[in-house]
Amino acid sequence: MSGGARVLRPDRSQLSWDLVDLEALLPADHRARIVWRFVEGMDLEPFYAAIASREGEAGRPAADPAVLMALWLYATLEGVGSARELDRLVERDLSYRWLAGGVPVNYHGLSDFRVGWAEVLDGLLTQGVTALVSAKVVSLEEIAVDGTKVRAAASARSFTRGGRLERIETAARARIEALRAEVEADPGAVSRRRQAARERAAREVEDKTAKAREALERLRQEKAAREKTHRKNEKNKADRSVSLTDLDARPMSFADGAKRAGYNIQVAGLPLSGLVVGVAATDRRNDFGLAPPMAEQIAHRYDRVPESLLLDEGYLGKKDVEALAGHRLGPIAVYMPPREEKPEAELSQRARGQRQRARAKESPAVQAWRARMQTDEGQAVYARRKLIERINAHFKNRGFERITVRGLAKAHAVALWHALANNLMVAHRLLAAA
Repeated sequence: MSGGARVLRPDRSQLSWDLVDLEALLPADHRARIVWRFVEGMDLEPFYAAIASREGEAGRPAADPAVLMALWLYATLEGVGSARELDRLVERDLSYRWLAGGVPVNYHGLSDFRVGWAEVLDGLLTQGVTALVSAKVVSLEEIAVDGTKVRAAASARSFTRGGRLERIETAARARIEALRAEVEADPGAVSRRRQAARERAAREVEDKTAKAREALERLRQEKAAREKTHRKNEKNKADRSVSLTDLDARPMSFADGAKRAGYNIQVAGLPLSGLVVGVAATDRRNDFGLAPPMAEQIAHRYDRVPESLLLDEGYLGKKDVEALAGHRLGPIAVYMPPREEKPEAELSQRARGQRQRARAKESPAVQAWRARMQTDEGQAVYARRKLIERINAHFKNRGFERITVRGLAKAHAVALWHALANNLMVAHRLLAAA
């Protein structure tokens, strides 16, 4: 009678040496290689200049900024927005291991690198777009601006209009006084370290509520100033509130009708190519008045302004249209639908006459804008504005629907990472086609 089947069983306690060739394991057309080639073409000198460890001197060498840059760009493309998750992927995933190339990283350093270099990332965005313009691959003649709401790392219950701040401040002060009284009554009751930690935690709560109160007061002053010019609009709105979790987040209405804590991220891009040329993180609930600052950002970045600026309805007022038409670097033609009004055929003779007299008093820039939007050519140009929605869609598909960092500055840094990742793939496509 024959015995049982003879098989090789796993022996996980056996130590072994594995030969790993990362270069051979990753396909030649893998996206990680595209990211690395893109990073190699960047000017990363500001990152290297900030490293304290130098050749010939004592000190542990730092992780190569090129590796950190490549890891975050690739992670952004893959929809990874957590430093801890990225740290795990560097250990487990082949593409991330290939990018790291054996350079040790940790989640704390990855997190600091992501949000601590917004100014340098902003410069890299400008450099990348300028290079494509110089190569005549893209043109800045026509730019569209659009906003997208991004959920913040704060819940609706974290917002307060001031009442809860007083209770928290009172509790924090009472806690500090109780801790000090405990030490005076029995100095040996707790160690100095534990006592200092408790007092520090109580002071942090007190400082946080003080900052929240300052932010709330600033919002109330803004509301009071707006009531002077838009009294009807502000009359029925609730009093301003501030989040105790994220002081910069604001309650905003999202596309699904829900109201959540979030930010309004403004994106300027080239409609036809999908290249991002400017980003701005704001706490504004709507887009009105945000186009002129974006035009100034573009002028500062590239020392030029677009000939055509494509905007959704409600982005500008008449004064903004006039200001853009008389910009110091050249006139900017606005393509934005005028506010919907009742057709003249439905107006009474008196109302029709009042509208015509009001139109006659408008500035030449506003009259030119109205005339431009009534032509088939103007409508065809404006129709290209919807193409910028693809950029926002790419951002959301890559995890930018919700951010885990707190604060307007960090939200802006994350937006820059998404802009750079977007432009990486757009540049690869355009240069390959050229």
